[in-house]
Amino acid sequence: MNKNFFRLFSFFVLFFSFFCFTGISAKSKKVEIKNKKSGYVLTVDGKPTFVKGAVGHTGIDLVKKYGGNGIRSGSNQKSLDEAHKLGLMVLANLPVASQRGGFNYDDTAAVRAQHEKVLDIVRNMKDHPAVLMWALGNELDHVPQKVYEPNKIYYNMKVWDAVNDLAKAIHEIDPNHPVMTVVGSITEHKIGALVKQCPDLDLLGINEYGDLLQIPVWLREWGWNKPYMVTEWGPTGFWQMPRTPWNYHVEENSSEKADKYKERYEGTILKDKEMCLGSFVFLWRQHQEYTHTWFGMFDKEWRETEAVDVMRYEWTGRWPANRAPRVDSMKLNQQKAMDFVYLEPGEKAFAQVWMRDAPNDKVVYKWEILPEQTDFGYGGNGEKKPAAVDCAVEGTGEGCIRFSVPLKEGAYRLFVAGYDEGNHAAFSNIPFYVRSR
Repeated sequence: MNKNFFRLFSFFVLFFSFFCFTGISAKSKKVEIKNKKSGYVLTVDGKPTFVKGAVGHTGIDLVKKYGGNGIRSGSNQKSLDEAHKLGLMVLANLPVASQRGGFNYDDTAAVRAQHEKVLDIVRNMKDHPAVLMWALGNELDHVPQKVYEPNKIYYNMKVWDAVNDLAKAIHEIDPNHPVMTVVGSITEHKIGALVKQCPDLDLLGINEYGDLLQIPVWLREWGWNKPYMVTEWGPTGFWQMPRTPWNYHVEENSSEKADKYKERYEGTILKDKEMCLGSFVFLWRQHQEYTHTWFGMFDKEWRETEAVDVMRYEWTGRWPANRAPRVDSMKLNQQKAMDFVYLEPGEKAFAQVWMRDAPNDKVVYKWEILPEQTDFGYGGNGEKKPAAVDCAVEGTGEGCIRFSVPLKEGAYRLFVAGYDEGNHAAFSNIPFYVRSR
């Protein structure tokens, strides 16, 4: 056999074996956004595709199992490889720094260095078959303030110039994957700035919770005429919920949240067929932010809440055979959370929760009393679940407890979790304040 032929043949065998072994196909996807009479359509290798995704890089096998087709995750080799092995597409986050993180968009050298760093990632990862599209940063306009003044701009608007420069450069390097940036709750000013300063973006990523149903109207009113994806969404954010007189937010129970997931998905993401190309639900794991139950769709042991049931239904059209327990209500000393409960130090308090599950599926309850969180981080960064307070909790019946109120004055929260026999969890809590004697 000719030696050159043998060498060439051996090279292709090794090449093919490498990709088979790693589970990575050599062919990247060609992703396009087409503007048709009925609206914008996303195509992947020519096939119309609606994105049914989740935010997260753990438990993603369940995204695939439950009918999803994508995740929003990192642009690194590991994240992309893991997603591809499961047949999932990735909205790949690119590390564009934020002003809130200390980045200065007046520093032209730093902006240039960031520009080159991001482009290097794109060059290295653009041919990975898991890449769906690129996301330039996350909520780059958001600079937390203790007090917000109406119509005041708290961020350096040069950030959008840097974003557009990146979008334009990425298109030259990688014509096969669309480019977005991701913003938080939109305003007329923000949309106007993006329209003016970022003409090279292909679409917009929007993170929204309580006001998700308003997004289609606002975008059109404020002049956005390109497609969008909802890149984070879920329960009503704590900043959108009523506060107690002692300045802590009331949290919806897991069933109220699940109802909102269904309403918002059907009312915006599915309904806006003209402009919405899909979504990534938040958050596909347990998550500590404000409380340990607010945003996570699972608990730490990966027991599934009712929100997971909802997404399984929305992604597949079928409810799971065994569903999570449903919370009807909860009371503390015969008061609900919105009654703003005050308790006396050392008194005996009584609490009850009403949950229901499938016939013959027993619910086991776990109660905890925690002091309110005092150390908050942006997006939950650095937050830890407070240590539980020992309050001599006594079970007095199914879903009922009696406990001794903490002696120390301050803000607390009574949590209850209900676990069924099908790896599901339901949650509810009531904030309360212990008055000084």
